[in-house]
Amino acid sequence: MAPRRHSRGGFLREHSLSLVSISILACWIVLYVQNDPKTHLGAFFGNAIADWTGVLATVIATRYFYEVGSIESRRPRRTRSGITWVLRKHSLTVFLLITGAGWTWVYARAEPEAKWGEVAGNIVSEWTQLLGMVLLTKHLIEKRSKESHQ
Repeated sequence: MAPRRHSRGGFLREHSLSLVSISILACWIVLYVQNDPKTHLGAFFGNAIADWTGVLATVIATRYFYEVGSIESRRPRRTRSGITWVLRKHSLTVFLLITGAGWTWVYARAEPEAKWGEVAGNIVSEWTQLLGMVLLTKHLIEKRSKESHQ
């Protein structure tokens, strides 16, 4: 039996991007809770929450989900079932659609003047951008961009 190979640095090294992103998001949340969202600084913290939620979603989602045609996605394992294969091939889009619908539901039910209502709206906007980038980068190119098919 071959000895197990351990990566250098272990858990912290392998998940440092996720952990730091979570920490930064937590800082923005703490700062937002302690500030008035009607001030420029408070509004900034609320917007930063949405942006860093998007960063965290990008970091984690692109690690676990697939999107055929996306350079960043891993290759999905082949499955036998047709619908399972389609869902697996497009799991990043499916994830963004389902969670985006959830954020839209939260936003639609939030009080328009409530402190967290605007944050939810910003997250919906962030999710729309993420989904748009996934779909656009599958079919469109940008010359000299490593992400584009050349």
